[in-house]
Amino acid sequence: MPLLRLDNVSLHFGTRDLLKSVDLTLHKNQKIGLLGRNGEGKTTLLKLLGQRIQADNGEYWLRPGCKIAWLEQDLLVADESSVYDIVASGLEEVGALLAAYHHSINDGDMDAMARVQHELEAKDGWLLQQKVDTIISQLELPADALMKSLSGGWRKRVALAKALVTDPDILLLDEPTNHLDILAIEWLENQLKSFRGALILVTHDRAFLQQVANEIVELDRGTLHAWRGDYRGFLVYREQQMVEEERANALFDKKLAQEEVWIRQGIKARRTRNEGRVRALKSLRDEHSQRVSRQGKADFSIETGGTSGKIVAELEHVSHSFNNGPVIDNLSLKIIRGDRIGFVGANGAGKSTLLKVLLGELAPQQGTVKLGTKMEVAYFDQLRNQLDPEKTLLDNVCGGQEFITINGKDRHAISYLSDFLFSPERVRLPCKALSGGEQNRAILAKLFSKPANILVLDEPTNDLDIETLELLEEILLDFKGTVLLVSHDREFMDHTVTRILTFDGQGKISAHVGGYSDWVARGGKLQAESQTAGGKKNTSPAANSPAPAQPSTAVAEAKKKRSYKDQRELDALPAQLEKLEQRQGQLEEEIAQAGFYQQDKTSQDKTLAALSALQIELEQAYQRWGELED
Repeated sequence: MPLLRLDNVSLHFGTRDLLKSVDLTLHKNQKIGLLGRNGEGKTTLLKLLGQRIQADNGEYWLRPGCKIAWLEQDLLVADESSVYDIVASGLEEVGALLAAYHHSINDGDMDAMARVQHELEAKDGWLLQQKVDTIISQLELPADALMKSLSGGWRKRVALAKALVTDPDILLLDEPTNHLDILAIEWLENQLKSFRGALILVTHDRAFLQQVANEIVELDRGTLHAWRGDYRGFLVYREQQMVEEERANALFDKKLAQEEVWIRQGIKARRTRNEGRVRALKSLRDEHSQRVSRQGKADFSIETGGTSGKIVAELEHVSHSFNNGPVIDNLSLKIIRGDRIGFVGANGAGKSTLLKVLLGELAPQQGTVKLGTKMEVAYFDQLRNQLDPEKTLLDNVCGGQEFITINGKDRHAISYLSDFLFSPERVRLPCKALSGGEQNRAILAKLFSKPANILVLDEPTNDLDIETLELLEEILLDFKGTVLLVSHDREFMDHTVTRILTFDGQGKISAHVGGYSDWVARGGKLQAESQTAGGKKNTSPAANSPAPAQPSTAVAEAKKKRSYKDQRELDALPAQLEKLEQRQGQLEEEIAQAGFYQQDKTSQDKTLAALSALQIELEQAYQRWGELED
């Protein structure tokens, strides 16, 4: 028996059809990834499923007794409430009694305890208390910690506990990975895999989607398209569907054009006029006018500035601490022009601090920092501080001017913003009225309107749809300058960086060649962030063990120094790797061509062998790079 069903449901927003006669059925153990462009109406559909809004037409049916829980995109407020208070509040009235009982125990107030105990017995509250305690224990939450003392990742855990304590049959998740670090995302993946109810999630994190969802539903122009299977399989299916749609539209347009020619043949057409054919033409015209075009892709590029100096930044024995301990401990690091570096670590591990040091915004307490010359920095801030919420998009990005200079040429401001999928109507709205995805695209529009040779991107993927993410990946790969990327999107990082810096949370920062998955494949593992009952950071047991003995100064110096020959080899490797990767891409494109396997077998084997040999050479070059870097 289904848990929930939508039958022929329609929903309108102004003159726009967000849902057009859609059908959807939810069963137990379904884990649906809901996809769609920014602004298509994904969150609106979640609100409809969660009974926060009603459809204009159609039938909404929910099985009697079925419980729905919602994990919202925004973080819970960091206030004086305790974790126990928030989790128990998921049970509404009984939750308030349980919270009062919990506090009376902690305070030793026997009179208050007796009063609340009587009310709980009348409402079968002890069974619900066991649920609250079980959920808090399962998610390893500090029950008495105050919300204001928790990081964003831990507040997201508390929100999930509040949703799960009701033992829901249906769980709705809107961008659940926002504000989570990689460890928390992987933890959430495991929690959702074991969830036994129905699950619908909206996310831009492709690796997370691949791990959790067993069905994909795409909302496209008011219609739902379902695919049974994982996200990778859906991509193949969608590509086939788009080809079929384009072929059908082309045939339709050809027929319409032929009929339009016939009807305009003047006297000849009137002599042979077929009234049925005229009616058919009118029907074709109506169908064509009602066709909703697929939303175009964003189309933008970075205005590359002048070439920076060869050395972007050089750090020697840099250390920096805050009240909770060191965030950078004796770091020596050199960043060369053209480097693409990803920052990987738990929230609060020191990624933003190191960025500030590299940009010259923060002087470290120890060590020296040498910054390069001719640096033109473009900085993407995940907090969206570059946008004035009260000003319009036009004012924020273009300074209210009618024209904006891009790559030395004047472009009309509305035309430039249309590249980022903003309609003329949207550009005159205040930025506070834009969705999260639109605000991120607005920051990109502002960022890319100015020349830069160093891109600093702090969580640029939040709220962007997957198509825009893929375009951003392509742009970063084509960018000739230096990229410093802070991101918890594992797949995005794998596609865009050539080196990562890992932060252990105790100040130790290590460099590794390749992306995040390459590091994990070599045995890399992040150290988890934990919370004590007071909400303070608590290190893992390993962090409390004695520090390993440091090598002698002579040995350390010997390890740091490279021979002249090795240094020359290290300097030449990036260019060599780029050539190998370009050749690899050419061979892969050649093999992907439709006619490749129609060649004779000798030609096929020769190309495949060349690709295999090239991959081995590329792996060896990366390994050698890592050896020389270390």
